[in-house]
Amino acid sequence: MSSPGTSPATTPLKKLALHSTVTCAAQATDYGKCILATYTDIKKDACKEEFAKFGACLREAMKRRW
Repeated sequence: MSSPGTSPATTPLKKLALHSTVTCAAQATDYGKCILATYTDIKKDACKEEFAKFGACLREAMKRRW
């Protein structure tokens, strides 16, 4: 349930879901492809760069006001 004055579409979890699937889709795809390519022989920091780009995109997207 939303608190008074808070739209359900602007809750932090819904914003995160939106940005992770829409706004940061390219970065999420790159990270997913890296994980898929290395999951049988994963090493520490194997997809560090891709994860960092995805995280940075999410942080930036979550800062913006709608």
